[in-house]
Amino acid sequence: MPAQPSPDQRRELAEFVRAQRERLKPAALGLPVAARRRTPGLRREEVAQLCGLSVTWYTWLEQGRDMSLSPPALARLAAALRLGRAERAYLFALAGKRDPDADHAESDVVPPALLRCVETIGAPAYILDRGWTARAWNRKAARLFAGWLDGAHGRNLLRYIFLNPAARPLIRDYEARARRVVAEFRADVSTHLGEPAIRTLVDDLRRESRDFARFWEEHGVLGREGGERTFNHPRDGLLRFEQATFNLASQPDLKLTILVPAERRRTGR
Repeated sequence: MPAQPSPDQRRELAEFVRAQRERLKPAALGLPVAARRRTPGLRREEVAQLCGLSVTWYTWLEQGRDMSLSPPALARLAAALRLGRAERAYLFALAGKRDPDADHAESDVVPPALLRCVETIGAPAYILDRGWTARAWNRKAARLFAGWLDGAHGRNLLRYIFLNPAARPLIRDYEARARRVVAEFRADVSTHLGEPAIRTLVDDLRRESRDFARFWEEHGVLGREGGERTFNHPRDGLLRFEQATFNLASQPDLKLTILVPAERRRTGR
């Protein structure tokens, strides 16, 4: 559950909302423009009316009081203040609430510039969406993960690991890695487990893979910390990489993973 906003967050929220109110022009919103206004931008009463909220509620918000802030009320406020995407996300983050419209955004659409970036990376690289389905990858990733990125099992990484027979001989120390993948996935989708797509994915894997069902019932939770990844590739032999995973600032539901070739261990003479 999101944490309650701290006093500092409430103070920042109050100042942020006030600043957004003061930058709006009444005429742009179809409001009458008085000859002289004592405050810049809109009045508190006008914003409250646009939101369909009480003046008292809005006044307390700008005063930084410890008060109830429901997601629907914040969504109406964001619309009334004409907040952009980043501003809206900031509003909800300060309030310690989840944006009810966040799940409907096109968060799995990879921008063209990012696609070109992935293609130019000189190591296996791929982008996963919230459900761990590949949305972009380069040629080196396609060569490494034969049977995953060619369309099998919908390009979902979990379905590949647990349902594709080619994954077991490819991934060294398969059971330990597969168990860790399940724990990482559980941590990654902790706030999305009730979504139909995630629920269907988990239910299908539990039904079709004994290993996945066993690991899922262990309720392990681990962060994606990277580290060494080793493979027994059918054409290229033993391959060792260091994994690095990044969340994208503009689309946090997308994750970029890069497998950097590990340095060769030096052997003594």
